[in-house]
Formats: sequence, structure tokens, C-alpha cells
Amino acid sequence: MKSPTHSLSVVALCAFALSAAPAVFATELETALVERAATGVRHVAEAVVEAVNSATIAAQVQGRITEVAADAGDRVSAGQVLMRIDASEANQAVAGAAASVAQAQATYVNAQAEWRRNVSLKEKGFVSQAVVDQAVAAMNVAAAGLTAAKAGRGQAATVRDFTRISAPISGVVAERHAEVGEMAQPGRPLLTLYDPRQLRVVAQLPQSVAQGVSGMPLAADIVLIGQAGPVAATAVMLVPSADPKTHTMEVRAVLPATVAGVVPGQFARLMLQVGTAPRLTMPAAAVLRRGEVTAVYVQTDAGFRLRQIRPGEVLPDGRIEILAGLNEGDRVALDPIKASLLRQQNASQQ
Repeated sequence: MKSPTHSLSVVALCAFALSAAPAVFATELETALVERAATGVRHVAEAVVEAVNSATIAAQVQGRITEVAADAGDRVSAGQVLMRIDASEANQAVAGAAASVAQAQATYVNAQAEWRRNVSLKEKGFVSQAVVDQAVAAMNVAAAGLTAAKAGRGQAATVRDFTRISAPISGVVAERHAEVGEMAQPGRPLLTLYDPRQLRVVAQLPQSVAQGVSGMPLAADIVLIGQAGPVAATAVMLVPSADPKTHTMEVRAVLPATVAGVVPGQFARLMLQVGTAPRLTMPAAAVLRRGEVTAVYVQTDAGFRLRQIRPGEVLPDGRIEILAGLNEGDRVALDPIKASLLRQQNASQQ
């Protein structure tokens, strides 16, 4: 059992603590007006990050993959060799085409010589014009054969070039779809690249929202994982076509080039400005949150009184929308902690 002396000492200590607390005066408290103003209305949509420039490289010839020079995450330059396919068959085709060109060249040279001899004999009257015409026809056939042989050689060389897989753009390898030793088939994807300097966020809008912003300048903020706050899009475009299955329209918002740590496929939220509407607002700094209770200190004739509110979204200018609990013209304390201390002081003095 505690002694009376001990109880008195506790009471004295509490009284001393209260007397030591700094006094708060009503004149020290700044207040803000609850007012109704036209503010921007935003439509929030779930979105995904994608690259503006991307490429999926597929094989154009059949063959076994002999070399892989790039993997997922590697930075590559345009024209850099990323893979090689066995070129043995292609080299043989080029050699055969070169031999065909040599043969056609010899045939054409022989046809030219035959034509010249016949022309000389015709001038001396030893052969008829028909013989000269036949020589001209043979020479034209030989020339056509030479042209075809050269085209075949070029085609064979082009096919051989297809065994060397090069990067069409500068960027980052997002995914590698094949390994060394696997068989490449025409049309089979081998690598996926994207340019990390140009990224955008893509979302689907209901047609009712899309029609409301169609034809007007668009602005949007983008919320990304790992970013300190919303990022303003540098450009926003509404794709002029609708999905017949989902009845939505696609909106694209370009990310600034300064944003780092973002990759295609990443989740994002797109906050699209869709107009303005009058809303009841106040500074967000006046809000006091205690557990599940959200309240503010409202200035009245009898002092500051705590009043529970139902807040809405935080607006870009730092104010917050009030859905219930306050009226236009009310004044609230910008420092709810000081307002609470002032109320306690007034209660202890009464």
C-alpha cells in the first residue's frame, strides 16, 4: 500500500509538469479558410510501362546457333552482332553462286566474240544477216544469264548475312529466347530489345471518360513504384480507336527521360486530368489523424473544437478535398497539435 506522502509527491510532480509546459495562445495559431473552388478532376487508371522503341529479333534462316554474344540486361549498340547461326550451308551456296557467275561470264564473253566475228564476215559477204541476228540473240541470252547469275550470288550473300544476328537499335536486351546449340527456325524469336531512353505508360480508359477528353489538350501525372512522388508526363495521347471487346480506348503518357529505375512491364498509375469541378477544400496540413479517426480543429466563438471529417483526395496544390464534416467559410487550425494544447489549457483553467 502506497503511503500518503508518496501520493502527494506524485500529484506535485504532475502539477509541476503541467506548469512547466509552454503556454499556447490563440493568437499564435494560424488558421485557414475552408473554401469552395474550381479544381482539376482526375481519372485514376491502372497502367503499365512500355518502351516506345522496341524490337523482337527473329531468325530468317534455319541453322544451329553457334554463338551468343549478348544476354538479358546487356546494353548493345545498333549493328552490334548478338548471335551467329551456322553459316556452312550458306557459304557453300555463295561459292556455288560465284561459280555460276564465272560460268555465265565466260559464256557471255564467248557470245560477244562470236557476234564480232559474224559481223566482220557479214561485211566481207561470207555470211548472211540471219547468222548475225542469231549471234546477237545468243549474246543477249548470255547477258541475261550473267545478270541472273549475279542476282543469285547476291541472294546467296544476303542469306549468308542472315546467319549474323545484329542489333537493329541501340538499347538494352530485355530477354534472350535461345541458347547456343539450339536450332534456329525462320520466324522464331531470338532476342527482345528496347530503348530505355524512351518509355511511356499505357492505360485503358472507359469510353465515357475518353469521349469527355477527346479533342482537348491532355495532361497527366504518373505514379511509379520507387519514385518519391507523381511524375508529370511530357506528352499524352489518346489513341483514336476503341477495343470492341472491352469498349475502352488506349491513352499513352510519355515519361520524362530523367526518370531512372523504370523498366517495361512495370506497374504504374495514370492520373489523367479530365476537367474541373467546384470542390470544398482546405490545406492538408490541418488534418489530424489518430488511428481510424480523421479530424480538424475548427475555430469557434468558444475556442477551437475538434471535428471529425471525411477527406477526399489530396490535390496537386497541397490542399485536400473535404467530402463531409465541414462547411464553406469554416476556419481550421493549420497546426492541430498546438490547437490541442490550447484546448487543454483552456479546459484546465475552467
